[in-house]
Amino acid sequence: MNIVVLVKQVPDTWAERKLSESDSTLDRESVDAVMNEIDEYAVEEALRLKEAHGGEVTVLTMGPEKATETIRKALSMGADKALHVSDPALHGSCAVQTAETLAAALRTVPHDLVVLGSESTDARLSVMAAMLSEALGLPQLSGARKVEVDGSTVTIERQTDTGFDRVQGSTPAVVSVVEKINEPRYPSFKGIMAAKKKPVTTMTVADLGLDPGTVGLANATSEVVEQTPRPPRQAGQIVKDEGDGGAKIAEFLAAQKLL
Repeated sequence: MNIVVLVKQVPDTWAERKLSESDSTLDRESVDAVMNEIDEYAVEEALRLKEAHGGEVTVLTMGPEKATETIRKALSMGADKALHVSDPALHGSCAVQTAETLAAALRTVPHDLVVLGSESTDARLSVMAAMLSEALGLPQLSGARKVEVDGSTVTIERQTDTGFDRVQGSTPAVVSVVEKINEPRYPSFKGIMAAKKKPVTTMTVADLGLDPGTVGLANATSEVVEQTPRPPRQAGQIVKDEGDGGAKIAEFLAAQKLL
């Protein structure tokens, strides 16, 4: 079974994130970069499927040269090889352009399953699985908390408010996972050393047969037209309870239009 797992390098969620003043895109240089958290679960699930059914796991990411750090982490977890789509022309690409670029990259890699996290912590759009499914003409099985493969049939359990749904499709298919699906493994020292020797192929927009004039910020389908920095946090208001504390709190909440 050939599995392609999509990963994304994002700004650390514990850091203060902001937009660039020059073009209103996410400022990725001001904070540390890490692998998107839910993508770690996607890598783990891809590795478990490989261990159960054989085959190989290919990591695919789109991003600047720095994104190789995230690729190496996935390789150190156990993935076999990687494909890195990197091109300055992609800067500022919207979700539509990203999906089209990733779909073009996926067409160059044999795959039975495409596995990815259900969302990224920098955008939180939760649309990439659906957009890739549409672009590739493949079944989409989203929000998986469990994945089972039997021959050419893939079945997932999707969490609902009242239990879970069982969703089934045929391979090749696109599967997005949630954090309840597993517990990602830590890269071992042996895995970290082995990752340095695993092949990483870098491709540009031209290599994928795409027109550079159709990607990037200038051609994006969405844009930030205005941004305002979040105001600094102000000191809170202390209410002393002298027998009327409840009334004072109610008055405060009413003044804030919370009651």
